[in-house]
Amino acid sequence: MNSLAALAPSGLWDRLTGIQPDPDLWVVLATLAAALVVVVPHPLWRVSRNAITIAHEGGHGLIALLTGRQLTGIRLHSDTSGLTVSRGKPYGLGMILTAAAGYIAPSLLGLGGAALLAAGRITLLLWAATALLAVMLVMIRNAYGVLTVVLAGGAFLLVSWLAGPQVQAAFAYAVVWFLLFGGVRPPFELQSKRRRGEAGDSDADQLSRLTHVPAALWLFLFHAVTLCSLIGGGRWLLEV
Repeated sequence: MNSLAALAPSGLWDRLTGIQPDPDLWVVLATLAAALVVVVPHPLWRVSRNAITIAHEGGHGLIALLTGRQLTGIRLHSDTSGLTVSRGKPYGLGMILTAAAGYIAPSLLGLGGAALLAAGRITLLLWAATALLAVMLVMIRNAYGVLTVVLAGGAFLLVSWLAGPQVQAAFAYAVVWFLLFGGVRPPFELQSKRRRGEAGDSDADQLSRLTHVPAALWLFLFHAVTLCSLIGGGRWLLEV
């Protein structure tokens, strides 16, 4: 009877909007450490960076839609690169915001997730992430991209429906820590590639051509947003 009540519309709404208890501090610190383990060592980062690419390309796509551009498709590749294609004017505010969204999207998603966790909205975070991945799946245009988004969405779905409150909390905190730490590393990688002359058509360079502002200043913006998000989000997560 309790399970049937939870599946009723009112039960689902209560579950979605309800406040869940904060995890113990050791859980928060353990998930922080786990996030660092998959972000800092290069061999693990080569795999985990796929999740950051999902957020990066999803950021491009979301802003393209919000600014009135026509999103035609998203591709995710096994080398952790990606491509988001939208139609519209090749200049103007919409194009600038779309190009700027990628490198800051993971960190801003992490910051938003930290705000939800600080408010005790663990279930809301898990369901919102599942919904965003489901919407993104519709726009994926290659097999590898479909596979990675399905795996990510499936993980969120299984945890949100089958796991207990403590497991859900640990999973949510691990994901948010990962977005906050993982969002910091790509701008540094981009800076290193540009220094070696290997990224002449990066988002920063595209923004430079669109705005006539040096690419270095756009890189500074990426660094500022990702680092500030880490600091602000980290403070929220540690206030348990």
